[in-house]
Amino acid sequence: MKRPRSRSEPPPKKVVEVRPEGLYLRDKGEIIPLWAGAMHYWRHAPEDWGPCLDAMKAMGLRLVDTYVPWGVHETAQGTFDFGERYARLDVARFIRLAAEKGMHVIARPGPHINAELTYFGLPERVVWDRECQARTPRDNPVILPLVPVAFPVPSYASDAFHDETALWFEACGKVLAPLLYPHGPIVMLQVDNEGALYFRDGPYDQDYHPDAIRLFRTFLREKYSSVTSLRDTWNDTAITFANVAPPVRFDAKEANELARHLDWMEFHEHLLAEAMGRFNQSLENAGLTTVPTLHNFPLGEAATPLNASRMAEVVDLIGLDYYHPANPQHHMTILRRTGELATRCEGRQVPPFGAEVGAGFPPFFPPLDDKDSLYTLIAAMAYGLRGFNLYMAVDRDRWVGAPIDVHGMPRRLADEYHALIDVLDKVRFNTLHRATPVKLVVPRALRRLSRATHAFGPVTPAAFHIAGAGPLESCLEDDFGLGELAPIVGESFVRAFERALLARGVPFSYAGGESLEMSMVGASWIVCTTAGGLKADVLTSLRAAKERGIAVTIGPRVPERDGSMRALAKPHDVRGLEVEALADPSQADVLVARRIDELSLPAYPVDVPDVHVALHEDQNGVPVVAFVMNPTDKTVIATVGLGRTRALVDLLPRSRATNRIEPHTGTGAFVVEVPARTVRMFSVEI
Repeated sequence: MKRPRSRSEPPPKKVVEVRPEGLYLRDKGEIIPLWAGAMHYWRHAPEDWGPCLDAMKAMGLRLVDTYVPWGVHETAQGTFDFGERYARLDVARFIRLAAEKGMHVIARPGPHINAELTYFGLPERVVWDRECQARTPRDNPVILPLVPVAFPVPSYASDAFHDETALWFEACGKVLAPLLYPHGPIVMLQVDNEGALYFRDGPYDQDYHPDAIRLFRTFLREKYSSVTSLRDTWNDTAITFANVAPPVRFDAKEANELARHLDWMEFHEHLLAEAMGRFNQSLENAGLTTVPTLHNFPLGEAATPLNASRMAEVVDLIGLDYYHPANPQHHMTILRRTGELATRCEGRQVPPFGAEVGAGFPPFFPPLDDKDSLYTLIAAMAYGLRGFNLYMAVDRDRWVGAPIDVHGMPRRLADEYHALIDVLDKVRFNTLHRATPVKLVVPRALRRLSRATHAFGPVTPAAFHIAGAGPLESCLEDDFGLGELAPIVGESFVRAFERALLARGVPFSYAGGESLEMSMVGASWIVCTTAGGLKADVLTSLRAAKERGIAVTIGPRVPERDGSMRALAKPHDVRGLEVEALADPSQADVLVARRIDELSLPAYPVDVPDVHVALHEDQNGVPVVAFVMNPTDKTVIATVGLGRTRALVDLLPRSRATNRIEPHTGTGAFVVEVPARTVRMFSVEI
């Protein structure tokens, strides 16, 4: 058995590297663009594997994404079928066949995979093992009420669950390790799946498992170092690191009582990052090394305990899932999510990846049609996505609407994806860049406070984010003696700037406060909300940005508390930073107008509300591709300003004859017809 790597040893050398343009094969000096599609081999007869893979390759896809389901392969505890009994479970044969077709593979061995499987792909015996189960405050199993069977979810802290997972990875590794690149086509491995506590991610849903309580106490010891510091922060003279207990419900009445709740929110982030690190180590121990690792965040990730900055310390690439209808509200969600992802990835020099971009939908979701699927993908590309995995590329049970049927026959939608991928290859889209010189920053401390003060108990805060809502609609209306509803004030502050930037067509993106340093790449102006409290290192980063010549605006006031909502002994240092009270939201427009002139910010105005523009440049800053997006249910004719552009030429096929547009005489603006729920993609002539 492979000797486990100690924490002091460097990780094994990767033969595949994650680069901004995709996956880099070091031995060949070749980049593979992340154009991927999902197919579940065990759900198909082996005679259909070849035709399905052929159809995927014909669409232009480079990679096959597939789960390897623990609960399907395990026939009894410690016994596995990898094709010895049932041919459709021969994952090695499927992967070798993909290689024969000239495709690479992303393998996703879990342990949690979801895949619309009962028990999310885990063995039934594991989910019903009490030692593995996450616990409620009353020490009951945490039940996920999902069709077709409600089940207790595992604890990400449970040693018993991690031991079971390690044994699964050992069994899986014997099959998959020989197929890792360069000996086989596997070029990336996914660690777990949508790790938001199995969607039971309410602030006080879980995890009160004994192993989680022990990890919580260790977390506090590392954070506070001394018992005195812990007691001072929690306002409790009786606690020690040995007996401190997590809060089981939100019961704070004043700001000084918020610290323990915010520590519990932060601990959830720590718990998940620690779990992914343990899973990653188990993969290494099983011989599954040398290729990069991936993890995907589900919808509403900003309201969950998934912290991309912490997770990126143990996983090479963090991607997002996209399942959105084409409408104005969800368009804004795509804009916000993708912009933040792209900003973070640019700082880390990795590609913004849509780890699951819905092509179809599971039958218990609201229906998504072909226009929804295409719109979501192209709009996400417009806002910075540089790779995607069509989930699902090939149809199967418990799914509706994939572009390829279960036997490998392409449907109409396959032609549209093929046309899109041809265009992406033609313009080398994976090498382009969308400049967003304005960054809107929401500090992690405010997101933790929003999560802790969620007012709707059993309904996860993520559900509100998925619906396009936020703290304004979901947080408790209690100021805790602060004189302001901090989550609501903070949300309102950044949204006022968002509206003003959109109105003038200035490209911007959101940036998470926990990854602020790497979010400054390409920034000319940073706007950071400081409602409630703020960690001192956020202001340190903002002052450093100011010293580098980046304009910085904070507001609506200088915070008087730190990130744990404790009163400061001395005021935060905000020297050199512009503090904007924004007493009138219209003042944001005045500031944006001023910054456009002062900083020479680009602006691509559109005269029709809810129609949006994005421009992409090559490495020399030359515009190459423009997107014009209409998420509304009506065809519109919009006037679009694109600066020094001489002409726009349609890249995607259209039924109309006019595919080249020149600016309107005398205005320099383009008049563009955009059908309902459609994105037009143009090459730009300068």
